[in-house]
Parts: sequence; C-alpha cells; structure tokens
Amino acid sequence: MNIIFGPINSRRFGKSLGIDLSPTKKQCNFDCLYCELEPAKTIESYKDIISVEDIIKAIKESLKTHSDIDVLTVTANGEPTLYPYLKELILEINKIKGDIKTLILSNGSTISSKKIQEALMLFDTVKLSLDCATSKCLKKLDRAYNSITIESIKEGMVEFKKEFRGVFIIEILIVKGINNKDSEIEELNKFLLKLNPIRIDIGTIDRPPAYKVEALSYEELREISLKFSSSLPIYIASRKKVTSKPSFYSKNEIIDTIKKRPLTQDDINVLFNKRSKDIIKEILDRGELKIVNSSGYNFFVIN
Repeated sequence: MNIIFGPINSRRFGKSLGIDLSPTKKQCNFDCLYCELEPAKTIESYKDIISVEDIIKAIKESLKTHSDIDVLTVTANGEPTLYPYLKELILEINKIKGDIKTLILSNGSTISSKKIQEALMLFDTVKLSLDCATSKCLKKLDRAYNSITIESIKEGMVEFKKEFRGVFIIEILIVKGINNKDSEIEELNKFLLKLNPIRIDIGTIDRPPAYKVEALSYEELREISLKFSSSLPIYIASRKKVTSKPSFYSKNEIIDTIKKRPLTQDDINVLFNKRSKDIIKEILDRGELKIVNSSGYNFFVIN
C-alpha cells in the first residue's frame, strides 16, 4: 500500500510529495471520460479507509528521506474529499509540516458541504476542477454521482471563495466535442467572472483516457482561452500537441495579442520566433510590458 508517492518537481508548486488517500483502488464520485484510471462505478463515500495515524506515519517516514519538500499534495485514486477524516488529517499534517505548504487537488464535487469547506480552509492552496458549468455537460463529461448537481458545485465554490484566505485555483480540462463548444465556454466564463479565482488552468487530455475521447492541440486551447474575458487569469497548462511553428509578430501584433490574453514565457516560446522575442525584450526594457506573478507563473502583461 503506497500512501506516499514522489517527490515530483512541479514548476507551479516546487518539489511536491504526494499523499494518496485511496491507495488500494479507485474511489470516486465522478467517472470522467478522460480519467487515466480504469472506469469504475461512482460512489458517495469511501469503502476502503486508511487511518489518519497510518497516513501521518507514512508522511513522517518520507520526510526523513526528503527533507527539502516545498509542498505536500493531498490527492487520491479518485476524489480526496470523500475521505471521511479529511479535517482531522490536515490538522495533524499542519502540526508536523513546518514551512512546507499544503495543497489539495479535488474535483470540486463536495464543495457545497460545510464540513468539506472547513477542512479545505486549513490548506494553503486549494485546486478544484470545473470542467463544466451546465448540468448536461456535467452528466456527459464528468459522469457525476446522481446526487451531485452543477448548481450545488457553483454555489459551494462561491461560498468557499468568500472565506478562504489561501491560494484558490480552478482547473478546466477541455475535451473535443464536449466542453469546447461556444455555449459551454460562455457559461464557464460567466461563472468564473463571478467566482474570480486567483488562477484558472485550462488543459486537455495528456494521458491515455478511460474512454474514447479526443484531446485538443495547444492552438485550439489558445483559441478557447481568447473566448474568456481578458480579465480572467488564464494559464494554458498543456503544450504537448503544438503543431504550428513559431511565427513573426510585429510590435503592434505582440501588444494586441497580450492585451487579449496575458502570456507566459512558455506561450511566447510556442508562438513567437527569435525576432519577435527580441521585440518583446525591447518592449519590456522600455516599460511598455511588465511581468506579473500569478500563483507560481510569470505572465507578461501590458503596463
């Protein structure tokens, strides 16, 4: 039973040690089409439960070997917030973690629960998935347990955001032909403007999925990012399917592009050729551009 995995070096969070709250099997209230785990019947609560004591013991043992950890990442083969002792666990982790940050990766399905909100308040960073903003999409893509509604998820996120003082990140995984439609993006945009998270990561399938679904290219994700309000802090998390070569952009084209959507260095490497990068450096040196850090990523924005 491997409760601990890693460490993994993450550009966003540093050196991360993973904590799997369901190491023996998949236990989830979603059966997402894109999931890298085998299909499984959705559940409302964990059947196989490991004790808080066993988890803490495993963390302590691992930290003896890996003393330079930046973040402890709570996750699961499934949904970590279904673990019944989540609050008790994070309280114990906070007693032993020292300067190490804590992060939880959740599908967001249980966020309307006050008990879950209380537990998540104790993390430094909370990253919730929000692939859909409509009921139809939630049923088709995330294949949620029948008691879960998109309305409860959205209401819970808004409630949680009002009180949470840590780093709050939303992740959207885009699947071709399902949630990349204009109507779905429009609904997501409308809600995200209301929610106003510190960062929004959009990505696509990058591991073999449980069901037959298709990924998008970087260029397609970039086009989708432009459909969201330019005031939203969107980061394109996937660059594995880049098909076009870097192009030349004039100064005006560069400024216009960044006005529409702030770019990271990775975006610039994908989009711009060497001559264009030299122009960006000149614009930056003249103070027309500035670099703003948003939860672990540097974005080039208009000054």
